[in-house]
Amino acid sequence: MFLKDWEVRSAGIERHGLNPHAVTVMAEDGIDISAQKSELIDMTYFNDCDLIITLCGDALDKCPMIPKSVSHEHWDLQDPARVVGTEADILTEFRKTRDLIKEQVQNLSNI
Repeated sequence: MFLKDWEVRSAGIERHGLNPHAVTVMAEDGIDISAQKSELIDMTYFNDCDLIITLCGDALDKCPMIPKSVSHEHWDLQDPARVVGTEADILTEFRKTRDLIKEQVQNLSNI
């Protein structure tokens, strides 16, 4: 699916603990994220990137200046961690978000 020379990293504008719902739905898809940790974005991080993808409006609005030499895409996703409801409702939203991200990543790998 991915090019062999791709390096994928994740960072955010705020540091949060690992969401157990994210761990659960990713494990359903065969991906173990239980050892992941939240990293903060800084300009050094940006300068090392070829492509930056922001995932929600909050990140787009608060993201530090993205260098002009770096490609940028915004995927306007709702944050499933903000969903209120039953456990089943919350997991459903996390699954929807996981599947949307997966589809977008697969589209990227076709370039």
